[in-house]
Amino acid sequence: MNAITVQNPDEILTLLADVALRGKGFTTESLLDYVLEEGFTEPIFLNATGEDPTAFYKGQPNAWAVYQVREWKRVLTISGGPGQERRARITETP
Repeated sequence: MNAITVQNPDEILTLLADVALRGKGFTTESLLDYVLEEGFTEPIFLNATGEDPTAFYKGQPNAWAVYQVREWKRVLTISGGPGQERRARITETP
């Protein structure tokens, strides 16, 4: 998939609702549910890059491998890729 950057909160939430992550490590049937559970209710930035055969967008495989979701000073990074264990990490920026 082509890399994307989205800076509209509604578009970000809509896109995340269509992402499912399977495979090794961090998995979820709805990336939106996970993002909301972690308190990212009004994300202002999403960057998605790479390609992962165990990531699905709208039911199709080979969605993005790396996701960065920002809400003000908090950043959620989900990284994975072919043959890698997917990880999720939340950090605070200064």
